[in-house]
Amino acid sequence: MNTSPKLSLTILASAFTLSAGALVAAPDLMNIPLVDIQGRQGALAAWEGKVILIVNTASECGYTRQYEGLEALYQKYAPRDFVVLGFPSNDFGGQEPGSEEEIQKFCTSRFKVTFPLFSKVSLRVKAHPLFTALTSPESPIPGPITWNFNKFLIGKDGVLKARFASDTEPDSLTLRNAIEKELEAGKKKR
Repeated sequence: MNTSPKLSLTILASAFTLSAGALVAAPDLMNIPLVDIQGRQGALAAWEGKVILIVNTASECGYTRQYEGLEALYQKYAPRDFVVLGFPSNDFGGQEPGSEEEIQKFCTSRFKVTFPLFSKVSLRVKAHPLFTALTSPESPIPGPITWNFNKFLIGKDGVLKARFASDTEPDSLTLRNAIEKELEAGKKKR
């Protein structure tokens, strides 16, 4: 096939445009700005190289008891470069009505939570950019968040690896196996 230099450049320019558009549509999860529950600015990059479990939480939900299991996961796997990150949201059933201070007090006093918590986020209308990226059509596992305590597993490479519904308990074999798999995958790449 004989292709003219001008046509080749046009094809190359089109491919670059598509590639650049994809980068804008699916931002790097690790660099999306976040605000923790104390109001400090940051990003997931603070946990770069770790396996991250992101959970949208609520203090007055039937799944709220999962805080205990999430803390147990955090304690078990933290020495192996794992972290749980809790993102309170009032979007489902108005089940997180409290202030950041009330949420933190509830989580630490009732469930002894020590994993990082963040300021309340919206997951539906004007969704937080992190959750937009996790659920968008460009996401490796797209689809809307359906209720409180959805779980998103990010590998050490900063890529979404698995999603779990609200009814997946923190001590479920499925979730623990996925965490173990990502912890092991991270070891092999070193």
